[in-house]
Amino acid sequence: MHILRFFILTFALAVTAPAFSQTDSLSAVPDSASATRGARVRATPVRKDTTIVPENQTQKAKSKVVKDSARLALEAMPGRAAWGSAMLPGLGQIRNGRWWKVPFIYAGLVSVGLAFEFNNRYYRDILKELQYRELHNQETRDPDYTPYDRSSLISAKDFYRRNRDLSILGFLGVHAINVIDAYVDAKFFRYDITDKLGFNVQPTLMPPLSFASVTPVPAIKFTISL
Repeated sequence: MHILRFFILTFALAVTAPAFSQTDSLSAVPDSASATRGARVRATPVRKDTTIVPENQTQKAKSKVVKDSARLALEAMPGRAAWGSAMLPGLGQIRNGRWWKVPFIYAGLVSVGLAFEFNNRYYRDILKELQYRELHNQETRDPDYTPYDRSSLISAKDFYRRNRDLSILGFLGVHAINVIDAYVDAKFFRYDITDKLGFNVQPTLMPPLSFASVTPVPAIKFTISL
């Protein structure tokens, strides 16, 4: 009877032992995992929000900010040359070392100025003649205009007035070309211009400037081929 109880107790212990050992192992896993997790948390240092910039980008940023004096002088040349030619025609060309362009600039300005004076003088003279005829019953003030009737004088007046206005636009155009030339010349100071750019000067004949004249006027023609 005692032997039977002994075998039953032994069999019961053999069956329940794996269950107790599995329970102990399962309960131990969370403890070890939590301990390991806590150790990792304590071992991990607190990082600040920092951005690592590559070395090549830092050098590029420094090169953009810091420029040597020679580069700054080259970048300022176009603006200085343009402002100089705007205030005094030819000054920008002299700063660029293109002093040989100055005579051409002033020749153009003087030519346009003479054309303005010529057309304005005849315009005012014919206008006075027309006003005099209106007030004095078509009598002639200037003997030079005796062969011309009223309609011919009006056409001549409009002709000289139009040429006078074109002379003003021509003066502004020559001045603008002077400024643009100084700016472009300074802008391309470091570049080499090939032989494809040509500049030709040749004599030519212009239509008569005077209303009563039929003789062509000699002039100089400038041609730029690109």
